[in-house]
Amino acid sequence: MTKPSDDKPTASGPEGVREKAEEVRDELGRTVEALVAKADAADVKGEAEQKAAEAKEKAAAKAGELKAKAAEAGHRVQDAVPAPVKDKAAQAAEEVRAKAAAAGSLWEDKAPEPVRRKAAKGALLARENRTALLAAAGAVAVAWAAYRRRKS
Repeated sequence: MTKPSDDKPTASGPEGVREKAEEVRDELGRTVEALVAKADAADVKGEAEQKAAEAKEKAAAKAGELKAKAAEAGHRVQDAVPAPVKDKAAQAAEEVRAKAAAAGSLWEDKAPEPVRRKAAKGALLARENRTALLAAAGAVAVAWAAYRRRKS
């Protein structure tokens, strides 16, 4: 038996050549299948990326449409309100701000220091315990409604 340059023994006779050819065919088939699988996997990833990009574009377009519709609806509402009503609302808001500022100044001027400290402490406590305060207010409102209903 002679050895080829890759140090593998050569097949002896026609039967050996057929066996060797069959082995090479099988190995080549497995290699091709592996390459096809890799190509398919790469395509799946590419397709997924492409579909994700398309979905992102569609979402951005839809968001833009919705934003435009919301702005348009806001303008329609503003346009529907008559100018005298807008003016009255702005004037009323300004009056409320002015009265609140005046009340605050009056409070600062007239209230004794210990009362102001206690009021500030109470306001801080109320802000920190807003949920409990709202729950208590709700309970009082329900109790008052039940009392009124029972009374009538």
